[in-house]
Amino acid sequence: MSRFWSKTVKGLTPYTPGEQPKITNLIKLNTNENPYGPSLKAIAAIASANNDSLRLYPPPDSEDLKAAIATTYALNPNQVFVGNGSDEVLAHIFQALLKHESPLLFPDITYSFYPVYCKLYDILFKLIPLDSGFSIQIEDFLNAGKNGGIIFPNPNAPTGLALPLAAIRTLLEKNQNSVVVIDEAYVDFGTESATTLITEFDNLIVTHSLSKSRALAGLRIGYAMGHHELIEGLERVKNSFNSYPIDRLASAGGIAAIKDEVYLKQISLKIQSSREKLVLALQKLGFNTIPSTANFIFTHHPIHDGKFLYQALRDKNILVRHFNLPRIDQYLRITVGTDQECETLLLVLKEILSSTN
Repeated sequence: MSRFWSKTVKGLTPYTPGEQPKITNLIKLNTNENPYGPSLKAIAAIASANNDSLRLYPPPDSEDLKAAIATTYALNPNQVFVGNGSDEVLAHIFQALLKHESPLLFPDITYSFYPVYCKLYDILFKLIPLDSGFSIQIEDFLNAGKNGGIIFPNPNAPTGLALPLAAIRTLLEKNQNSVVVIDEAYVDFGTESATTLITEFDNLIVTHSLSKSRALAGLRIGYAMGHHELIEGLERVKNSFNSYPIDRLASAGGIAAIKDEVYLKQISLKIQSSREKLVLALQKLGFNTIPSTANFIFTHHPIHDGKFLYQALRDKNILVRHFNLPRIDQYLRITVGTDQECETLLLVLKEILSSTN
């Protein structure tokens, strides 16, 4: 521990991202990346933007990108905020909108970056336990007392379970005195989006990412949508931190990807189909899988230890995610890959299970 570290740094336990090892012939099902490439229109737009204009700073307000997003969701550009990946967008949301005297509420099993942000920005928080089936119960949030905000992914991560839009509406109707953040990183794989409620509720922020359904994890673009006063708060933080978070290549690719809704639907439906086939095949191997509307599944075997299965797969060059945490240490989170990748995963799992009988 460095003697030059600040008190804040000394107290941090950083977020641990999924492994990105350099292993040949690796089947990588641990970080929820899209198994299919991005829109060809996005690739072409990036190539076209790779020119002499790179010597210039990008537009600080990313007007064209915001306009494309606004058009897609029937919003105004002043209802859109963009950042260098949804993690940066979320970081600005925590600092701008969720730091209050009352605690921020989020589930006990959810995206593990949330408590990291709270520690970094000195935000009080309270964990609301998921029920025995790992579902979010809206009443538990409403009965938790005064809060400084509420945040959760929908569908939730790492479980993949989603709340219906009616439940989110109920939460917003009964919790009007603090901001509600719905993190929709995985919404395009079968979940109703809360973006349709933005014009109705001035305390709603919805975040999206181009990393998952639009297959642009390497580009780093995320965005938030909400009432223009909430967006203005985010802009104030962003412009006190980094005036140019979206570079020219990212902006070009992002705009093209946002506009290519045909390709988005095509690959999202393909992943949903692969997901359902994978769940059925795992069931035949004895796995119990939580119903998912994400591009991943959360599953466990009633007999075989989760950490053992994770390591046995890793030894066979198949990476999945294991969380050594209370309540979920027997589960594996498996990204839905191509049908061929899923078939290989199933064959290897069958071998592992057979060898231990």
